[in-house]
Amino acid sequence: MGAFAEFAPHRHGTPAAVAVRVATVDDLPAVERVQDAAGQTLLLDGIRAAILDSGRQVLVAETGAAGDDERAAVVGWAKTHLHPRSDGVAPAGHYLGGVTVHPAWRRCGVATALTEARMGWIAGRAARAFYVVNARNTASIALHERWGFREVARAASFHGVTFAGGAGLLLAADLNAS
Repeated sequence: MGAFAEFAPHRHGTPAAVAVRVATVDDLPAVERVQDAAGQTLLLDGIRAAILDSGRQVLVAETGAAGDDERAAVVGWAKTHLHPRSDGVAPAGHYLGGVTVHPAWRRCGVATALTEARMGWIAGRAARAFYVVNARNTASIALHERWGFREVARAASFHGVTFAGGAGLLLAADLNAS
């Protein structure tokens, strides 16, 4: 499996009814299962720290009946980062972090729901949201266009994030614009 979701903008699955909620440390095994299914590695200690950090947000998307623990299943998760200082051309601020959706649930609106919730959370704290991505990750870039993300800079790294192939993009979106 490749590092990025396949870019297939005209292919859509059946929209999924998902509930997005704030993650707890009890969700870590489910988050790890989503990562494993997507062929991605995960440092659970880092996610645990993010969950416990009030300056960040970690969300999960669940299917199943609301409040029905027997039927609910985590099918995706996402996070934000707060960088309190600038790093070269990358300003201080709130950044969208990774979003991972179980392969069986891709193209069903799960990533969109997770990103919409994170953007709302950031909008309550800042006038701009930022996002860094590998320049070859066309699926992620296309996903984020609907929120007005535009390229600000290109570099080999931003805030310690390096990119396979050496090319990363820093994108920004203005929030609360009227």
